[in-house]
Amino acid sequence: MQRIAIIGAGWLGQPLIQHLKQQNYYVCASRTSLSGVEQLHAQGVDGFVCQLPNAPQLVEALLNFRCDALIGCFPPGFRKGHGTDYQASWQTLVNAAQQAGIRKIIMISSTSVYPDQAQTMREEDASLVQCEQNSMFSEKAKIMLCAEQAIIDSGIEYAILRCSGLIGPNRHPARFALRLSQVSDQAPANMVHQYDVLQAITFSLTEINNHIINVTTPTTVSKAEFYRAALSAVQSPHPLPPIVHLPDKRIVSDKLITMGFHFHYANTLEALHGYE
Repeated sequence: MQRIAIIGAGWLGQPLIQHLKQQNYYVCASRTSLSGVEQLHAQGVDGFVCQLPNAPQLVEALLNFRCDALIGCFPPGFRKGHGTDYQASWQTLVNAAQQAGIRKIIMISSTSVYPDQAQTMREEDASLVQCEQNSMFSEKAKIMLCAEQAIIDSGIEYAILRCSGLIGPNRHPARFALRLSQVSDQAPANMVHQYDVLQAITFSLTEINNHIINVTTPTTVSKAEFYRAALSAVQSPHPLPPIVHLPDKRIVSDKLITMGFHFHYANTLEALHGYE
């Protein structure tokens, strides 16, 4: 795979363009508006408009740019009330990929697919079948898992990367702390830095075939400790939200590490300061 289409050139997709170009991949990318495409052109990047879940020109764009891999890194839009479109958007991408002869699909998914249970979560702990049989899975998890299943059933080689909480440039966790009503000293802070996600995507292009993978910083601390450190890092005058003692799930990335991937930030407290 040498010619890559990125669907969603936003907070993750934009740096991914430059990251892949530095690895000598050809990259084109989509934006939702002509003005966004013009911004890509100004950066020397081929771009095209793609407004999911309806994208009638997508097959033509993939063929015109002779793409052989497709990376979807757009958020599900739950906060904006667009979550119900997420499954349809991925089905649109799968259909277009099949018609355009795409050889590999990489999906940036989320660890929100896992059930609301205070236990260690590995890749095999969430699937559409399990979701339909276990009331501990949320409606959001079901939407995400339906989208994943569309890729699994596509007949195209795939890598599904379930990323934990994303932090990095312009996404400092101190910002999140201010929106929390409480933080637990018994719940793990499942986080991953943008840089490690970019590295994991590059790794998955050549090393991950037909697997679902957790992408989360290997070692972490409690949410209370993490957000206390985040507020301290920016010298925030705001206090830490009230501390509770509720346990929560711990996402692990053992499978990715076993496959040979090395995290740049081995600990979430290191990742917290990784804004160079």
